[in-house]
Amino acid sequence: MRNNNIKTLIMDDNRQMRTLLSAILGAFGFKNLIGASSIKEAQELWREHRFDLVIVDQRMGDQSGLDYVRWLRQKHISPSPFVPVIVVSSYSEKTRIIEAINAGVDEFLVKPLRPVDLARRIDSVTYKRRDFVHTVNFFGPDRRRFDNPHFRGPFKRIDDPQIAENEVFEFE
Repeated sequence: MRNNNIKTLIMDDNRQMRTLLSAILGAFGFKNLIGASSIKEAQELWREHRFDLVIVDQRMGDQSGLDYVRWLRQKHISPSPFVPVIVVSSYSEKTRIIEAINAGVDEFLVKPLRPVDLARRIDSVTYKRRDFVHTVNFFGPDRRRFDNPHFRGPFKRIDDPQIAENEVFEFE
C-alpha cells in the first residue's frame, strides 16, 4: 500500500500537535490525513471513513486516548478492531507505557518525537505487525516482543493450564 492511499486518523486535543504530525506524515508522502480533537469526534469519523492507521495522544485534557484505543479493540462494537494504533505521549514512565500496551496499542512514542522515530513505528505496524491475541481480559497485538529460542513446548506462560498441572519450574 502506498503512503498516499493510507487513511490516517490523528487524534490529539492540541491543534499544533495535530498540525506537526500532519506535516511529518505529509513529508513521508501521506496524503489522506484526518484530525480529531476528542474521543467522540474520532468515533464519529468512523461512520464516514475506514482508517488504515491511528495515531492518538495518550492524555487529552480530561480524557484518555487509551479509552479510545480500548473502544477500538472491542471486537463486537468496533468498526475496525485490527487497525494499527500508535500512541504518542508526553509521559515516559514505565506504568504509562504498560497501561498503553494493556489497552491494545501497537506502538508507543514519547514526545518530543523525531520524524525518524515515527517512521520506525509506522514501519513496525505496517511490515512487522505482531499477531493479535484474544483472552478474557485483552484483545490486541501480542504484548510479548521477545521470542525465546530456547523455549520448548506449546505454552509460554507459567499459568497456562497444562504447565501448571504437569510441571514445576524453579527460578534462580
